[in-house]
Amino acid sequence: MIARGARRAAMFVLALVLVAAWWEFYKWIGPEDGGSVLGMNILPKTSDRAMPHTWDMVSRLFENESTAADSRPLWVAVVGYAWYTFRLALGGLVLGSIIGVGLAIVMARFRLVERGLLPWIIMSQTVPLIALAPQVVSWSGRFDLFGWEWPRWASVCVLAAFLSFFPIAVGTLRGLNSPPPAALELMDSYAASWWQTLWRLRLPASVSYLIPALKLGATASVIGVIVSEISTGIPGGIGRAVISYGQAATSDPEKLYGAIFGAAALGLVLYGLVVLMEVVVMRDRPQEELT
Repeated sequence: MIARGARRAAMFVLALVLVAAWWEFYKWIGPEDGGSVLGMNILPKTSDRAMPHTWDMVSRLFENESTAADSRPLWVAVVGYAWYTFRLALGGLVLGSIIGVGLAIVMARFRLVERGLLPWIIMSQTVPLIALAPQVVSWSGRFDLFGWEWPRWASVCVLAAFLSFFPIAVGTLRGLNSPPPAALELMDSYAASWWQTLWRLRLPASVSYLIPALKLGATASVIGVIVSEISTGIPGGIGRAVISYGQAATSDPEKLYGAIFGAAALGLVLYGLVVLMEVVVMRDRPQEELT
């Protein structure tokens, strides 16, 4: 397990180096004002304003966020924005997991529900989140649940759950249906109820399917929060930082990439939490299930 983790870490570092090398290579050979292929403008510009050097983007992280006297280093500001978005994304992932697993259990229990509900679950992912976000955020101030007024951040968690629940529901459903018929027949021979079979056979068998689904759900949750922050203008998160930094991209393009780095790191952190959970949950499983 340790060797496999070290190998993955080394591959990740190698991938970062290759991406940086490719960035600099294209900046060196690419057209400064962009270019066209077959009449379509698809070649990115390589000017310093559009594609800063990688070392300039990294060094900008350690400079002040602005020229104000009380300005903090850019990386500190990005960490603060990312921490706010992280909490919303984690809340969206938890909510999406509850909804996804719950729907999977219902669909596994009742085949009629699966045939009727699964197409709608799949179709839900065709709805553009950027169009749905303003509608959900407008719930703020309109709902009062036992004296608790619906805040705007709760709407962002719902939007994150909207993206994350789909892979979790599909993956869990596949896992719940994965036990072989012989194992199900054995449980029937013990006169086990459906719920006993669920807890003792189906759910343990679904873990190896649920973990990859949670990894997809974690990244989808981060995307959902950032898109919601950008499309609705909710302050405090990394999405808002992208908007504010983008307004200064003409004179300070490296600053915008600082927010992009923060968003990428945020997705990796939430993904890493799922990996840690995988290590804990799968540590006693046969080795072949881990490969």
